[in-house]
Amino acid sequence: MASKLDYKVEEWLRWDKNSVTRSEVKTLVDKNDNEALNRIIMKRLEFGTAGLRGRMAAGYGCMNDLVIIQTSQGFASYLLKTNPDCIKSGVVVGFDGRHNSLRFAALTARAFINKGIPVQVFSKICPTPFVPYTILMNKLAAGIMITASHNPKEDNGYKVYWSNGAQIIPPHDKGIQSSILENLEPWKDAWAHENIRESPLCTDGIEIVMDNYYKCLAPMVTYPDLNRSTNLRFVYTPVHGVGAEYMSKAFEFFKLPAYVPTEEQILPDPEFSTVKFPNPEEGKSTLDLAIQTAERNKIQHIIANDPDADRMAFAEKQIGGEWKIFNGNELGALLGWWTFYTHAERTKKNSELADIKDCCMVASTVSSKILRSIGKQEGFQFEETLTGFKWIANRALEVMASGKTVLFGFEEAIGFMVGVQVLDKDGISAGVKMCELACYLAKQGKTVNDKLLEIYKQYGYHVSLNSYYICHEQSIIKKIFERLRNFYGPNTYPKSIMQGKYSISSVRDLTTGYDDSMPDKKAILPVSKSSQMITFSFANGLVATLRTSGTEPKIKYYTELCAKPGDEDWNSLEGILGEMVTAMVDEFLQPKENSLIPKSD
Repeated sequence: MASKLDYKVEEWLRWDKNSVTRSEVKTLVDKNDNEALNRIIMKRLEFGTAGLRGRMAAGYGCMNDLVIIQTSQGFASYLLKTNPDCIKSGVVVGFDGRHNSLRFAALTARAFINKGIPVQVFSKICPTPFVPYTILMNKLAAGIMITASHNPKEDNGYKVYWSNGAQIIPPHDKGIQSSILENLEPWKDAWAHENIRESPLCTDGIEIVMDNYYKCLAPMVTYPDLNRSTNLRFVYTPVHGVGAEYMSKAFEFFKLPAYVPTEEQILPDPEFSTVKFPNPEEGKSTLDLAIQTAERNKIQHIIANDPDADRMAFAEKQIGGEWKIFNGNELGALLGWWTFYTHAERTKKNSELADIKDCCMVASTVSSKILRSIGKQEGFQFEETLTGFKWIANRALEVMASGKTVLFGFEEAIGFMVGVQVLDKDGISAGVKMCELACYLAKQGKTVNDKLLEIYKQYGYHVSLNSYYICHEQSIIKKIFERLRNFYGPNTYPKSIMQGKYSISSVRDLTTGYDDSMPDKKAILPVSKSSQMITFSFANGLVATLRTSGTEPKIKYYTELCAKPGDEDWNSLEGILGEMVTAMVDEFLQPKENSLIPKSD
């Protein structure tokens, strides 16, 4: 009698028409490698709020043509069921420069065309934020971006946006996953991706989208004359991704001098051949070539995007010759202040703009609370959300529905939303806005780092220390977090670190919904049982969060200590933070015992 594995392998070989992935499975069958077959065939990539992301290979547990077809059939069916008007409004599909992205986009479009749903499929690579922008511009039913963002070259992904222009949140993820399972067998013509442009339901429109996107940037330019006359120059790297053409055009609209490209990284390269990780958040290891370009050209500033251009990094050469690569919280402070300041300046000339008291900024709970501190002094509202831009964007929509103007949103993972023309992180608009700030400060004889220190002096020093460990074993990750939930016995959390030196005043567990700072012990923020996230608030003001990543095999930690405005004993604060983080990591994560791999730079 054939086993369940035999049946699923036979099913795969019957359905898969890609010769490469079919060959991968056949080779494993010939080798009788049931362990490998079990791993890739018997466990399916599960669709979540982040869509899909995984290694490109054969099997239901990987990213490949058949999984893309099944996912798109499920999503198209779900969309028809929940939004029948999609037959009129349609969807948009974009793709990055990774291996297979173009074909995955065409296969995606084919599934929607097969259901009679109009599809706008871009004819060239684009930044991820252009997909949610297009949804709002054309009033579409949904959007899909084929990208794995800054993941390793072996990966790809399938990112979904709803009709409101934001990434999906529950219950859509579960609804789409159920629909996928109901539509696994490829439909007729499912593999006919090469002729999608022949269908009257398939359009392009990327040039129109680009023109409109940059017109939307125009109101964000506060000092065009200053930008035009600046002596500053900027080095740019898209880290082998899609950003070069799009950032160049943004520089033109902001009247900034043309950037100096990091030549080795300026063209799309799915191999990401010059970097270990294609993620500018990793710091100097990713920006080495950009720094070398800046040094050769005697340039003081570097702007970088990740491969799908939704994240933005910024670096500045300091007086002593060293380079400061600003972290996400520091950039959030700078862009948050700059967005507030420029809005306030524009209201002096335009009385129709919202008063600052009717404005709001949003950040995720693991990001710095600097926006809250600025808001307290300047009068705008601050909102905190769960981690991820799907929550930031959806909260922004709720705030806007209440009549307020959302100026800015950010998360510490170098993701920034300047305005609401894109309801997601956008590395293009954030990049030029950051360059304009540098030009403005240079005119005053200040550096970007000077301004950061001024912000801390005025609103309070916010010092953070964030990093991660890599762990490929889900059982170890579960053991670490379950130990924290049963520290002294069932349902008990740690009460201190360093043998009582630093006591914990409250614990919030957004996996279980527990929060002992609330009268009923129930968390206010949404709970997700599918991910791990515990926040410890210490008596001295340190807030530390441990969480798993939804897209990478990482255990991340985020910590921040805040000084009061005017308190300038920053060295002491940094020393305390360093001591506490070291102890917390050792006592809570136990990296040696659990064979965790530390972040490498």
